[in-house]
Amino acid sequence: MVALAMIICPCIRFSLASLSHWTLSPATPFTTVRSKSTRGRLQYTATTHRYRTVASKASVEDTIELIAPFGSWKSPITADVVSSTEKSLGGTAVDGSGRLIWHEFRPNEDGRGVLVKAPEKPGDEPIDITPKDFGVRTLAQEYGGGAFSISGDTVVFSNYEDQRLYKQSISSGAGSLPVPLTPDYGGPLACYADGVFDGRFDRFLCVREDRRESSLNPTTTIVAVNLAHDNVEEPKLLIGGNDFYAFPRLDPSGERIAWMEWSHPNMPWDRSALWVGYISESGEVEKKICVAGGDPKLVESPTEPKWSPDGDLYFITDRRNGFWNLHKWIESKNEVVAIYPMKAEFTRPLWVFGMNSYEFIQSNEQKSLVVCSYRQNGTSYLGIIDPVQSLLTHVDIPFTDLSNMALGSNCLYVEGASAVQPTSIAKITLGDNKSKLVDFNIVWSSSPDSAKYKSYISLPELIEFPTGVPGQQAYAYFYPPFNPDYHASDEEKPPLLLKIHGGPTQETRGILNLSIQYLTSRGWAVVDVNYGGSTGYGREYRERLLGQWGIVDVNDCCSCAKYLVDSGKADRDRLCITGGSAGGYTTLAALAFRETFDAGSSLYGIADLSLLRAETHKFESHYVDNLVGDESNFFERSPINHVDKFSCPIILFQGLEDKVVPPDQARKIHQALKDKGLPVALVEYEGEQHGFRKAENIKFTMEQQMVFFARLVGHFNVADDITPIKIDNFDD
Repeated sequence: MVALAMIICPCIRFSLASLSHWTLSPATPFTTVRSKSTRGRLQYTATTHRYRTVASKASVEDTIELIAPFGSWKSPITADVVSSTEKSLGGTAVDGSGRLIWHEFRPNEDGRGVLVKAPEKPGDEPIDITPKDFGVRTLAQEYGGGAFSISGDTVVFSNYEDQRLYKQSISSGAGSLPVPLTPDYGGPLACYADGVFDGRFDRFLCVREDRRESSLNPTTTIVAVNLAHDNVEEPKLLIGGNDFYAFPRLDPSGERIAWMEWSHPNMPWDRSALWVGYISESGEVEKKICVAGGDPKLVESPTEPKWSPDGDLYFITDRRNGFWNLHKWIESKNEVVAIYPMKAEFTRPLWVFGMNSYEFIQSNEQKSLVVCSYRQNGTSYLGIIDPVQSLLTHVDIPFTDLSNMALGSNCLYVEGASAVQPTSIAKITLGDNKSKLVDFNIVWSSSPDSAKYKSYISLPELIEFPTGVPGQQAYAYFYPPFNPDYHASDEEKPPLLLKIHGGPTQETRGILNLSIQYLTSRGWAVVDVNYGGSTGYGREYRERLLGQWGIVDVNDCCSCAKYLVDSGKADRDRLCITGGSAGGYTTLAALAFRETFDAGSSLYGIADLSLLRAETHKFESHYVDNLVGDESNFFERSPINHVDKFSCPIILFQGLEDKVVPPDQARKIHQALKDKGLPVALVEYEGEQHGFRKAENIKFTMEQQMVFFARLVGHFNVADDITPIKIDNFDD
């Protein structure tokens, strides 16, 4: 076992004159302490276990910093801080009284989803709406989202344990106990998501994923759930026949419904269709019109339909210019017009239900406007669009990343973040003409204590690096190691951890993430890569991955690491790589088919593409067909079939209830590497699915990953007191 405790105090600040009273234990025999004015330097002597002054001209007022190897620094951003304080957000809404309701997942409650009401008076505590025995979360399409909806003082939500819909009054704090709306099938055999209230017929319209006949190939439809009485009834089928549905949205009169749908083998960002149906006096959907996505010669993926207060249908699609822009349907002509075309993304890929990227507002002149978020060159912006004049006004706010929004009483609630602000909800007040910011106030934070660590935050640098294709660039956020209490020697380059997002059709964003700061504040350099195939840069960029998964992503990650080494920002001999899900696949593929990295960590990563295709859930069951291509590629690009090519240590983390990437994949890669004689470790978590939600598991993963890298390639001892797990073929 390697000793893991570094006993230097993390925040020592003292004058040079006081050093004769100190005896410090080193992280390594070469640790030094340097005056920040550079007029004094202390050097550790291993034989006497003391520090001595090398340059003695510094004054007694000079402060000094410890000189220690990268990776060995002590930091107040501990794994406990990250795992127990960082909540995640599942959406926002506003009740009938104008109070904000948000959906938060709490790691310290095993990831339980709770609806919380904002306090009535500033300074008061928020109120939990969800009773202790319930958890708000849907498993529809495995990734969920859109698990609750509010109308007046009534909420309808999906309960995690049984996946049934429940109705609850929220007028008085936690209010009444939830009442079930959907049948009990003896288990979580039907999932509901993305619902809206239908006041015309006193019912709730939503997407249902019915798993009673098949869990691998459930039937997805849009159904109506009766709200008129407390008798539980079988939901009524409204729309069906296609593979997938999302965004059932009613017009203000309740006479028209819009929805989007798509079919295998497409994902919703590849090709989808937007439809409008007309609701009869009996509540049936009769006449149907395809608004967008029906022309086989026009490739597009419409999403996020929404009716304006005037009854006009707006939506977002990427037709013609390849970027998700706002459009409007001219019903009388069945035509679609762009509201404000530009090379920017006004939405995100539909991995989860319930996204809400724009709202309708009115200026003091009663002018109808659209408030929206859009993303360009790695930064999000808040914009106000005048659809009549086709004019966009940028509103300057502190967030550089935006996602969902909800319309409040004379205000707007926006989910966002920045390099120094974690995922938060801000209450935004605009002026009378809705073009200028009047007030910006944070009302919820995923990590409210993060401000304590402001002086330890490493700010990301958006980098553009060359790929293996001549003239082609890719993007990443680079976080240099930073800790105000430490400095490494001028001769040392930091170890690099290259981080890969999941999806693979997702986008990493340069926002405050304490799990990254956990590493950078200990002396690691971290780079978060948006390889070809990521979203945020238009259809052409994300389609680089079609037929090339395992090639483009791997090449781009290796090119990024090489770029940072050549730029002098990373140690060529200490390059590590990590990723979850699809990022775990890229991690394993890079380690199997390239020799760029010295160690890797795979979190619920894919090792066998053919097995993934055969065993994964319906939503992604044909996804890999488009990404991988020919049948031979499934074998050739699966790391499990090429264990002979692995040549460096790997640690694997896996949830035992994962239906996206079954545990057997991690077990096979572990056994194969163990048999080959490579250092390897496998950590399995009971009760975890695809992604870890329990605080203790999040903490354990962070600590063991860091210690694994430190022991195998770091050449340093970590500062934290962590007991490492056994590494096969290393600790034997």
